[in-house]
Parts: sequence; structure tokens; C-alpha cells
Amino acid sequence: MSDTIVNSKPQTDLRTADFDYELPRELIAQSPAPQRDASRLMVLHRDTGDVEHRHFSDITDYLRPQDVLVINDSKVIPARLYGHVEGRPEATLELLLLRQRGLNLWEVLVKPGKRARVGMRAVFGDGMLTGEVTEIAEEGNRLIRFSYDESRYGSIYDILHRIGLMPLPPYITEQLRDNDRYQTVYAREEGSAAAPTAGLHFTPELLDRIRQMGVAIAPVLLHVGLGTFRPVKAERVDQHVMHSEYFSVPAESARIINERRQAGGRLICVGTTSCRTIETVAEEDGHIPAMQGDTGIFIYPGYRFKAVDALITNFHLPQSTLLMLVSAFYSRERMLEAYRVAVRERYRFFSFGDAMLIL
Repeated sequence: MSDTIVNSKPQTDLRTADFDYELPRELIAQSPAPQRDASRLMVLHRDTGDVEHRHFSDITDYLRPQDVLVINDSKVIPARLYGHVEGRPEATLELLLLRQRGLNLWEVLVKPGKRARVGMRAVFGDGMLTGEVTEIAEEGNRLIRFSYDESRYGSIYDILHRIGLMPLPPYITEQLRDNDRYQTVYAREEGSAAAPTAGLHFTPELLDRIRQMGVAIAPVLLHVGLGTFRPVKAERVDQHVMHSEYFSVPAESARIINERRQAGGRLICVGTTSCRTIETVAEEDGHIPAMQGDTGIFIYPGYRFKAVDALITNFHLPQSTLLMLVSAFYSRERMLEAYRVAVRERYRFFSFGDAMLIL
């Protein structure tokens, strides 16, 4: 399928400012924890409102043998490129590759945008890669068709790994020493412009322990792009429009998920991207079909979850669609109170920060 799926939005009077909170700058994690599963874990119990403070490696205490853990196995590409306008070395450019639109055709963010007019040609990596702006897309993004010598340099992904940089969020100002720490250990298919960060806490050893418990692990795919992280600029929440992202639910994963849920197991999503993928395809009775396409699903309070029973997630930016999603799963008031507790307890926030399990 190719049409973008946008699930019906709950009509509410919520305002973006309703999802604000105070965060001391020093709590924004600038680097990963020394060991992935050594991060802290806040456990929220939806039935009782109880809050527990654990470590991520303790997550097995909350899993049951019949459960299924849904992971997003998208892989982050070195999507940030620095170059210049062809013939004008002083006219520098910064590109962020968002998603592939066709053969060597990519939707990108360009800085400064005023230089990126249709027909402009740019050079990257001392000529290893060139690109031409073919169209100005929605919200000022550009479509750029890239050219390169495949016989000499390989695929565009090979080139990106040679001259591109990992697209760390702007609130991370420290240099990343190991690019693998901005990838999940199960990342498989290249295509994301940002990491599905809830999965960064898992180690191969922890995943093995989870499998040995009898818990099934079902991969889905959502290539993380602007839709996940674009700021909400609308005053009213229901006026925000998500940017579409490519997703895929393989037939084998759909089979495993449906079998586990029918047997009484819980569907536990690792991250908001897995959650959005599952809720995009879920039928009214919670059945999960195999499917692929584009999703622009926007989940915020008032949304009725059809399939997700529990959620593993990080701590998200104020007024973000991610905070709105987790508030829909728990409740806005209780989630903001949990964030206040996290600030008081000195949890680490955002991409390299600590985790939360909502049961």
C-alpha cells in the first residue's frame, strides 16, 4: 500500500502548553550510560498509580513468559552532510536526509534554505557525492537527486558511512565517541534520521534473558523522521499535523503478536515508534495484520488504544508529540506528575537518558 494512514484524531480542547514542564538543563543526558542496561527505570502502574524506581536490567521482573515484546529494528544512517554549492566553496550547506523518495531521490532539510532553490547543485565529500534540488516539498523540505560513481564508491549508504555524521538531536552538544551507541543492538534496515531511543537500553545479553523467559520478540519497522520529532507549533493540539514516516509490519511478526495476545499475553511496545506502528495497523478488535506503507498517526489524550498493553519509553521533550502519546497511554495529569518526580529524583532525560515502563 502507498497511501498515508492517518487514524482519526480524538477531538479535544487540549492546548500544546498543557504538555509543558520545567526541566533543569543539567538533567539532559549528553552521553549514553556506561552500560546500556545500567540506565534507571521508572515503573508506572496504570491500575494503581504506583511508581517504582529500578534499573533497566530489572525489566525482566515485569515480563511474563506469554508476553510479546515489539521492537523497531530500523537503523540510523549518518544522515547529516556538510558541503557547498557547486562552484561556490564559500556557500556552505548542511543537509539532513529525512527519507528516500525514489532511486537516489531523498527528502532533506537544508540549512540555509535560501540557497536551496530548484536547480541548485551541491557537492559533498570533495566530489564523492553531488546532488541537485528538484523540488521544494511540504514545509520547505527539499527533494534532492544524488549522483555518485557506484563502481568506485558503492551505494549511497556506503558513501554516507564515509562522509556523513550521525544526526544527533540539537540538545546533545557533546561529541559522540562511539556511533554504535546511537544504534540499538538489533538495528537492521537502514533508513532512520534518528534512533528509536527506548531500544538503546537493551543489550544482547538482556535480550537473551528475555527470550529464555519465554517472551517472544517481534520486530516491526518505522523509519524515524520528522514525524516523530517535529516541534508542535500549533496552539491547539488537534491542529498539529504529523509528517508521514514509512512503516512495515512483517507477516511473521504479525503472526507472533496475534498468537501471543490470543493466548493471554501482553503486547509490550519498545518505544513510541513501535507503538505508533502497531496502532496504525491494529484493527478494532486488536488484531494485527501484516502491512506496509506510510503513517501519519498522531496519538494524544482521548485516543483509544486498540492493541498496545504496555509501553517502554524514554523521557520526552516538553510540548512534544512523544509526551502527548505517553500521556494518552497513562493520563496527562499523572504523566506530568511522574515527570516532576523524575526531575526530583534526578533522572536523565531525552535520547541518552533513562527509561520508563508503563504497565
